[in-house]
Amino acid sequence: MSKRPSPTVRRRRLARELRRLREAAELSTTQVTRELGWAAGRINHLENGRHRTDPSALRDLMRLYRVEDTEKVNAILALGRQAREKGWWHSYSSVLDADYLGFEAEAATVSVYQPAVIPGLLQTAGYTAISARASGAVTETDIDQVVTARLERQKLLQEDLNLLAIVDECALLRLAYAPEVAEEQLTHLIELSEGINRVTLQVLPLSAGLHASMGSGFVILDYADESDPSLVYLEGRTGGTFLEKNHEVNDYRQVLASLMRSALSEHESLKTLKTLLKEARSGV
Repeated sequence: MSKRPSPTVRRRRLARELRRLREAAELSTTQVTRELGWAAGRINHLENGRHRTDPSALRDLMRLYRVEDTEKVNAILALGRQAREKGWWHSYSSVLDADYLGFEAEAATVSVYQPAVIPGLLQTAGYTAISARASGAVTETDIDQVVTARLERQKLLQEDLNLLAIVDECALLRLAYAPEVAEEQLTHLIELSEGINRVTLQVLPLSAGLHASMGSGFVILDYADESDPSLVYLEGRTGGTFLEKNHEVNDYRQVLASLMRSALSEHESLKTLKTLLKEARSGV
């Protein structure tokens, strides 16, 4: 069982279970709405994981669905209670995608490719700050919040998270134009690559040419509990998109596999990072 329970993941799990129970009871969402006198769309929001519900509503659903097993009812109520909690990321929802942070918090494995920046879980505070400024986080307060949240996220690497990161050489070469953070960031990448077995870092070199994910990054989130299907996250400037259909996730797994084949091996990637660090220190 995960040591990092996330309300976001629990809400998604509750939504799937409520849909399964309704379908087992052979009731449509329209019938549920009519029987319980609910507002139109409420049951759809619950089943899409976009609505926190109260215990009385869950009990009404259990009665309507004829769920009489006390243990099962209590499990649903407990799931609802966990789904209503607020994660640490709630305080940073104005500057970061709180839904993504909630899904990431309980992931067993995160596989990420970014075409232009160092992936967030690998960033130093200094790199995060200049990246936030470049992206348009206009106030120092906003930038401080982004940095604090990112460092909080990185605690996952000290726990039980497995991270596979494909780092584009473009992002590494840009460090030459940010000398104030280049040495620290490259050193950090080397230390993570050498020091944490659960971190796999591969550099995608420019020499790989055109590849399977030109111009777009993505994250694949996998979970230890089979009740929580894998997700793909596509980050956008004003918000992200989640994909969870099997064929969508499998398509991105194929893209990831292709990128891994095009990328340098872990050993060669480490050599590349050390060469770049040497150049950064010499001012090349």
